[in-house]
Amino acid sequence: MTFPRILASALLSLAMAGAHAFDFKSIGAAPVILYDAPSVKGGKLFIAPRGMPVEVVLTYGDWSKVRDVNGELAWTESKLLSPHRNVVVRAASAKVRVAPEESSAAIISADKGVLLELIEAQGAWVKVHHRDGATGYVRAAEVWGI
Repeated sequence: MTFPRILASALLSLAMAGAHAFDFKSIGAAPVILYDAPSVKGGKLFIAPRGMPVEVVLTYGDWSKVRDVNGELAWTESKLLSPHRNVVVRAASAKVRVAPEESSAAIISADKGVLLELIEAQGAWVKVHHRDGATGYVRAAEVWGI
């Protein structure tokens, strides 16, 4: 292989790696056990609550390796994940606002760890719905799962 072909191949690989989109899902209708290996015989790490957002980093057969909000990696059965998207507040307190702008009135304040249903991502803002009925916009930097 000639040097120009090697260089072109390397550049193409880098471009494709940079284009990778994050694949976020949520834990399905019931809490699930997360394992240290892709098998129910693996060590049990913890139980993930219903609705918790996770980033799918790898799929291996019927199993998915997922990352949580704290960056921890674990395995779960892929069928237990839902395409329904939630985000979790990672700031100490995130204001959900009427409109996607800082000067907009706050509807609610969501504490760290609160789950919000993702409706739509709009650049620096995310449209969310709280289970108590409030729908509004939160800064994307204040939540995880998008």
